[in-house]
Amino acid sequence: MHALVRGRISVNPRGFGFLNIEASPEKGGAPGRPPLVPATAFITPPDLNPFLDGDVVDAVVVEAEPGRYSASQLALVHRERAELFGTVVSHAKRPHLRVDRLVSNTDWPFKPGAADDLAEGTAVVAVIEGAAVVPARVVAPGADLGIERCLARNGVRAVFPGEVVEASRAAAAAVSIERELARGRRDLRELTTVTIDAPVTTDIDDALAVLPAGPDGALRVFVSIADVDAFVQEGSPLDLEARARGTSVYLAGRVIPMLPESISSEAASLLPGVDRLAITAELRVDPEGGVTAVDLHESVIRSHARLSYDAVEEFLTTGRSAGIPEAAWPVVRWLRTAAARLSTVRAARGGVELDRDEAYVTLDAETREPTGVSPRSDTGAHRLVERLMVAANEAVASWLVARGLPCVFRVHDEPTEERVRALERFAHNFGVEAGFGPRLSPLGLAAFEAQYRGSELAPAIRTVLGKALGPARYTAAGGLHFGLGAPLYLHFTSPIRRYADLAVHRVIKGYLQGRRDQRVDAEALASLAHHLNARARSAGKAETERHRMLVARLFASRIGEEIEGNIVSIKPFGLVVQMVESGATGTIALEALPEGPYRIDAAAQALVGASRRYGVGEPIRAAIASTNEELGRVDLVPAGARGAA
Repeated sequence: MHALVRGRISVNPRGFGFLNIEASPEKGGAPGRPPLVPATAFITPPDLNPFLDGDVVDAVVVEAEPGRYSASQLALVHRERAELFGTVVSHAKRPHLRVDRLVSNTDWPFKPGAADDLAEGTAVVAVIEGAAVVPARVVAPGADLGIERCLARNGVRAVFPGEVVEASRAAAAAVSIERELARGRRDLRELTTVTIDAPVTTDIDDALAVLPAGPDGALRVFVSIADVDAFVQEGSPLDLEARARGTSVYLAGRVIPMLPESISSEAASLLPGVDRLAITAELRVDPEGGVTAVDLHESVIRSHARLSYDAVEEFLTTGRSAGIPEAAWPVVRWLRTAAARLSTVRAARGGVELDRDEAYVTLDAETREPTGVSPRSDTGAHRLVERLMVAANEAVASWLVARGLPCVFRVHDEPTEERVRALERFAHNFGVEAGFGPRLSPLGLAAFEAQYRGSELAPAIRTVLGKALGPARYTAAGGLHFGLGAPLYLHFTSPIRRYADLAVHRVIKGYLQGRRDQRVDAEALASLAHHLNARARSAGKAETERHRMLVARLFASRIGEEIEGNIVSIKPFGLVVQMVESGATGTIALEALPEGPYRIDAAAQALVGASRRYGVGEPIRAAIASTNEELGRVDLVPAGARGAA
């Protein structure tokens, strides 16, 4: 086989790489792998040298030997990465940047004279200029290099330009509550309103209130969202910076906000006891859980209590909590009623809840060192808030479509038949029988989830299920959100931390202020959606990598310990295993597997050898062999193998 392909480079820290094949250049780079072309191809170190992880390249793929493919003649098409993190080293008396080995397999030279004053070993964030780099920022001594590496690795902008910081302070000072009320905002300050968040949250962008059921049994639920647009003028330097970032990034131990703290944690944040500008979605929820009406208002609210998830969970399960003032008790009770009604409708239409994080790492409050890791599980308090936020997002999407307004929507495609069949195979390997039939529906998905909900295998099955279903994405055209079973969906409830929500707010406010014929360049809206998808992917990767770095640090003291796990992914380098007890993942290299060699069966998502097979979902017992915090890796070997102890 000999094919010209287009794909994205993945760098392995051992010095070689893989090309993840996405398209055919002959078709103008249109998505979709050409027929008979493999999903991945090996790249040798010499061919990889000029390139970086994530680069899009054209290449020639050949079958080097049966079942094994290699890529060569690589030509750069697009590079999103602009910065590199590394340390200063010297080669032939010239300073180079020893680049993060998950990004580049070689050291990059500094431009002549650009780093002559930097001592060897200095940690630096550098800007790429052609085939060389220029220092952009020297990392302060004592800084957490893991976080710095993670941010640069994923293109996350860690520092706001000075002019953006000043602009945010000026914007915060310029907003007047009295002027906004005089302009006609709805005054909801007397309505008992609460926020429910983690105690460490500073960027509080949603608040809840509810009026008790009337004679017809209907509730009026008020979902009030911070009016970030009041502070961030569209097209301003502050707005352009927020758009470039796309989203806040939540790393264990540090938050990289989309907006400077003077807005994200202060002026826009719905802090208790202070007046705040908001966009309020008023939902009428009938006794059967139907949202029969939605009204949107520019409003002024005042949070009467800041509640934590733990306090609300205690109240929901025991009827009391010292963390909830008595004046807020009726609000929490009626919010529970509303969430329960909405849950009934959700259950009737199907869908599934997928946890983004594989496990939760606890940190010491003072040292910020990891102290434990466990499978993540949301509480009733989390589900209460999630039900109300999802209902608001759905209602706003329908409100906009009914008025013919342009918007950035959130869609999740129905899985293809190929994905459905793969999911059935994975489920069988877990010991769960799916039997989806010719097509998977949201209700069928919910019935499948009911089989494993609450079991110790649930975290691993959710991990595999999330990969099989694929990610949701932003798009300029509304459509089905399969995972939620929602015919229309968008993001409205978190404009402090997501630019997509801010874009939705601007359309709503334009309509409420009389601009009924809003039009937008379809190509520009599609471009925004594409950009936000890319930024969301980068943020998710950064958050996952930071999580895995901490797991590796924690497991460094557990070398030789045996674990029970399940295979959740097949990679060119071997197996990814999710551990049952902790929910964390580790990897088993191909060469560590007995009875090899093995080839990848992409259709079955399995490694196949002459006498043995490893498939996604199968249980496996392994031992922790080593850890690498810089790479965020926990290396495993099959239990009983040499090097397991």
